[in-house]
Amino acid sequence: MGSVAMELEVEGSGLDSDGRTFSSTQEMWEEETGGEDKKEEWYKKGVGYWENVEASVDGVLGGYGHVHQKDMQGSSAFLASLLPKMRGEGAHLVALDCGAGVGRVTEHLLLNHFHEVDLVEPVSHFLESAHEKLKGGKHSKSEAHRAVNFYCIPLQEFTPEAGRYDVIWIQWCIGHLTDADLVEFFNRAKAGLKPGGFFVLKENVARNGFVLDKEDHSVTRSDAYFRKLFSQAGLHLNQMKAQKGFPQELFPVKMYALTLEAPVIVQDVLQNKRPKRKINKPSIIR
Repeated sequence: MGSVAMELEVEGSGLDSDGRTFSSTQEMWEEETGGEDKKEEWYKKGVGYWENVEASVDGVLGGYGHVHQKDMQGSSAFLASLLPKMRGEGAHLVALDCGAGVGRVTEHLLLNHFHEVDLVEPVSHFLESAHEKLKGGKHSKSEAHRAVNFYCIPLQEFTPEAGRYDVIWIQWCIGHLTDADLVEFFNRAKAGLKPGGFFVLKENVARNGFVLDKEDHSVTRSDAYFRKLFSQAGLHLNQMKAQKGFPQELFPVKMYALTLEAPVIVQDVLQNKRPKRKINKPSIIR
């Protein structure tokens, strides 16, 4: 499906960081990325912003390095709820860290649970920093838990190795992708998941519509906006949780566990009960 038709399916008003309002996502994307030249410039400027940022935890967290510990605590608890669903006895678990930056998530979360982790990151000096720390350096966990492959490539051009990953972790980077490229990435990446594997998306969430950041060329989408894109990609929401403990001035952050198969709620089906309605409470980091 072409990008224009795809974006027309996700309607909703929004605004940019300069205060300009847009009546729809179509209007915003047409202005920002209409035509191949403008789309190429969008991605070039996005990477260019991060090329001028220090390769450190504080740098990749936009000056909010102090939220790192809370971030890891929230992610660890969320991942712990997924591991029993994928872990067979003696299973060799492999994860992919998308938008890996300096390897923060790989080092402090994924290597605690996965035997192998691959990293994909388009900003070369971030990835070089991650490689220096994780590839046999003093911060490597052990021979049993290793960072293996380091891919310096943007997500819109990346295709994961087929059947390699139990979890594809995507954090604070998907906002740089257009709607069409986001859906196309998920469609390509599906083949990279093992049976029963998960996509985990952890992202800033707008309370309504969307917010376009003119400085780093990214879009913060609402929960409803994300869900429509997940549906277009043929993904099913297995579970979701809001990150707790972040400063009030930041965007809310949510964690989504997505699967290729629709979850079956056995108890509700057997007892002919309606599932309880969940209230989504939205809770910024670039």
